[in-house]
Amino acid sequence: MAHDITGFHHVGIVNRDLDTMEARYRSFGFTLSPRSRHMLAERPGAPLTAGGTANMCALFGDSYIELLGIVDESAPDPWHTKQMVAQFEGLRILSLDTDDASGADARLGAAGLRTSGVLELERPVDTEDGPATLRARSVHLDPRSTVEGYIGVAQHLTREYVLQPRYLTHPNGALGIVAVLIVAADTELGAITQRYRDILGTEPDAAGPTTVLECGRARIEIVPASAAAQVLPGEKAPASSYLAALTILVDDIDHARNFITDAGVETRTTDAGFFVSGHDACGAGLFFTAVR
Repeated sequence: MAHDITGFHHVGIVNRDLDTMEARYRSFGFTLSPRSRHMLAERPGAPLTAGGTANMCALFGDSYIELLGIVDESAPDPWHTKQMVAQFEGLRILSLDTDDASGADARLGAAGLRTSGVLELERPVDTEDGPATLRARSVHLDPRSTVEGYIGVAQHLTREYVLQPRYLTHPNGALGIVAVLIVAADTELGAITQRYRDILGTEPDAAGPTTVLECGRARIEIVPASAAAQVLPGEKAPASSYLAALTILVDDIDHARNFITDAGVETRTTDAGFFVSGHDACGAGLFFTAVR
């Protein structure tokens, strides 16, 4: 069992236009943190530099959705965000939570996964007591070996500056991320499933056409591309394998759905709640399900 993985740290929806993402997710009833510019390290031990990206986040008690945009095309891009959006925009980043980035890095390396080593991250944040500096450690898997997206693990060093209580209440009643859905090309399904067995240290189960792996608060769902239409009818595939959708837990399905329809966006009823197309949610399909 991979005791160093505790759940989801965050997922990242990446677009060039942060303003559009902000407007759309606010219209969906999400509270967003203030915009913040990234200070990034290119390699372990390297100095932090001002990158070309900034973010706003929909924060929950134990995880968050990062809306990541390019705000300065001429600034350094050590984490290759411009390369990411040049391929396609949308749900591109999956980061799992750990309390021990160094231990997770060692374990992933021992499993044969190529990593970046432990990288440092900082960005300025406002708190109710004044300005502060958010600090975190991150381990990235080599994106050349993760066809489905940019995958890694991250460790909060200043959790209290990220998950500030004033941002955790959402008008739509959102409570957190309970699952991430990956579409895998049939020829890549075995390798992708094995990767998450190694990352999570757990064995897969089957749920219809979907393979499910769970560890702590994280649930990864993997569906082969040949069966994707059963789970994501009408959705356009941006790549052969990709991060396709999130499942968001809310306290009241009808209440949450009203925000989406009031924003002029169509929804599709599912067995557990409703779905918003990635076309309407800046490239990330959104399943909403209620507390049971």
